Amino acid sequence: MEHWKRTIERANRCFAEGELVDAREHYLQALALAQVLFERWSDADEAVAACVISHHNLADLHLRLNQPEESVEYLCSIHQRLLHTMQNLRFKSELREAALRHSSKTYVELLNFISEHGEYPRSDLLLKNTAAQSSRELSTTSGHIPGVH
Repeated sequence: MEHWKRTIERANRCFAEGELVDAREHYLQALALAQVLFERWSDADEAVAACVISHHNLADLHLRLNQPEESVEYLCSIHQRLLHTMQNLRFKSELREAALRHSSKTYVELLNFISEHGEYPRSDLLLKNTAAQSSRELSTTSGHIPGVH
């Protein structure tokens, strides 16, 4: 975790100083660390937060570079990863719960991006698939109430 934090801090300094190429390199290194250690960190909430922060920082960087298509890819990627983590029983319950908690932030960030920059094919597809899946889940559970015949 400390190595990830130092890498993010270096990237943030570069970003603040306008050294965007260097910032991107450090953000990509931080993202790689967060992804590799995602299931291995002892604190599931920190693991998910590191992944979210890494993706969101890259999204912000690409907005600064006037590359909204790249930005939305990072926003969609992390939101989709959290949705997958929440649903995959292969992951420890602590990690699934942390993904659920952080998914509200990734969802809001994605909606804020869309309201400011418009929809893109990946964001449109992700939100439609999420809505469709939620509808299917509701229809399969609302038709049957356990214990009532």
